[in-house]
Amino acid sequence: MNDSKLPGKKEADDLLVWAYGQNPGPWALHSRTVARAAETIALRCGLEGGKAYVLGLLHDIGRYEGVTDLRHIYSGYSLMDQKGYSQNARICLTHSFPYRDINSYSGKNDCAKEETEKIQSLLENYIYDDYDRLIQLCDAICMADGVSFMEARLIDVARRHKILNTDILNKWNAFFVIKEYFDKKCGMNIYSLFREEIINKSFN
Repeated sequence: MNDSKLPGKKEADDLLVWAYGQNPGPWALHSRTVARAAETIALRCGLEGGKAYVLGLLHDIGRYEGVTDLRHIYSGYSLMDQKGYSQNARICLTHSFPYRDINSYSGKNDCAKEETEKIQSLLENYIYDDYDRLIQLCDAICMADGVSFMEARLIDVARRHKILNTDILNKWNAFFVIKEYFDKKCGMNIYSLFREEIINKSFN
């Protein structure tokens, strides 16, 4: 992978290790699962595996600041933007918004007014590409301990954040549309790429 807008795998891994040291938690294992799943799907459907891996690995890097909700999206965007990694910065924002409405976020808005307005403005002006969609998909099927059915992951998030509203339902529908898109792009149900892992996770 040779892209000045992205760190290499080694630097990306070092950044994740650093961020985990600032704020240890299962989010880092989730990030590694997202990276692995993104690379696997990317290689199947003709996207660049290394790029998908790095974008997936750092999508939640904003969690380095501590236990936050929407704030982690803005923090990740700012950190990656400062480092000159514009594609990672973008993914830090877009990964939680297959449905482009800040009100659909699965958690509290703990950002300042100016930060909230910037997030919404950026979302409205981005034209999503397959990497945005891929990380959105992988974020929606990856737990800390492995790939799961999307329904299990989405319900887990909703239960932890105690959120279930019209915006969340629209967001869930958007995730399923993305899955159908990648099923077609891969020529198979993407769950088949993780069949044994999903079975073991579901029944063990």
